[in-house]
Amino acid sequence: MNKAESNKSVLVQIIHDGMGVADTELQHALLRKYLLLLLENNTLPEAICFYTSGVKMVVEGSPVLDALQLLEARGVRLIICKTCLDHYGLTERVRVGIFGGMGDIIAAQWLAGKVITL
Repeated sequence: MNKAESNKSVLVQIIHDGMGVADTELQHALLRKYLLLLLENNTLPEAICFYTSGVKMVVEGSPVLDALQLLEARGVRLIICKTCLDHYGLTERVRVGIFGGMGDIIAAQWLAGKVITL
């Protein structure tokens, strides 16, 4: 089994406006590096879910939008919490992924063999 096949049951959850707890610039730089390394190493998760302030990563102006577009083009499902988008007033600015609800996020979690939360 190659790396891509072995990671098909992995779900990544992005729940922050970046990665970790630091200043915004560092959080964005870390998440960008993480996503680009997934692509570079061909360690693609089955899906990435975005909720709470993580939805800010899928809208125009996001510092990781290009990496997310590449991941989606490689077959990674990007599921975005519609309730969270509405809360932040970002629905019209989404540039990647599909709208989902909490039921979609729960289904992705249950189907995953491993869940990684960033």
